[in-house]
Amino acid sequence: MINRVVVVGSGVMGRGIAYVAALGGYSVTIVDINETALQNAKNEIDVIFEKGLKYGKISADKAAKARQNLSYENELAKVAGNADLIIEAVPEIASIKKQVFEEIEELASKECYFATNTSTMSPTEIASFGKRPEKTIAMHFFNPVHKMPLVEIVRGLETSDETVELIREVAVKMGKETVVINEFPGFITSRISALVGNEAFYMLQEGLGTPEEIDKAIKLGLNYPMGPFELVDLVGLDTRLNNLNYLHQKLGEKYRPAPLLEQYVKAGRLGRKTGKGVYDYALGEELVTK
Repeated sequence: MINRVVVVGSGVMGRGIAYVAALGGYSVTIVDINETALQNAKNEIDVIFEKGLKYGKISADKAAKARQNLSYENELAKVAGNADLIIEAVPEIASIKKQVFEEIEELASKECYFATNTSTMSPTEIASFGKRPEKTIAMHFFNPVHKMPLVEIVRGLETSDETVELIREVAVKMGKETVVINEFPGFITSRISALVGNEAFYMLQEGLGTPEEIDKAIKLGLNYPMGPFELVDLVGLDTRLNNLNYLHQKLGEKYRPAPLLEQYVKAGRLGRKTGKGVYDYALGEELVTK
């Protein structure tokens, strides 16, 4: 029985996961050592609640109960011991995830389940950072978490059937559809998305079209809800580059990052979170790309 959920990391994904978990009726604590990041998460979650109420997505009663379910904490040691499920939502960097899992292994009860929010990384490898591989699994949420309906549930080599079913039930209670798959680098969605997004950067690099033209063609011609450049600006160009580097290492040459993507990241054009990516959000205009 899962009642108390701890989310480690208060970034875009962590705050989104905490929001849907609270709406699902769980008692949720978001943990981040950075007080500013934690306050930003609280402010953003408040905005999501207000928009949900304004547009009739949630009732006032449900919002009030969900807000009561949410708390914020700087010290993991204060809350990990009482958690039934800890969801790690830190950046897609193995050394950072390793540090988190080593810490929660020491602090959590033996009955606690662990989940990693990852779009490409191996849950088997991440489970090896702790000592309970049968209770460790990947939950791949999508950005923005409160709007995207899917969670990819990825079982590692030693993940138990009990853990798979329990986590699937948690995701459903969060209001999500699920697919349960076996581990392979990139899972289903990230492999496809990385290929499409990377190819779009090659097209841009070759001068085939403007970002707006390429996005429009993909949306209207292939019925994608967002163009590849709109999506990468939302996800973060640095996140996409990290994913491509990982997939290139694991799956070969077809995932080699486009040089233009690498150039954008070096220039600090990381997307909406920095105000500039493929598009310039401060000006409301696309950036010069050549």
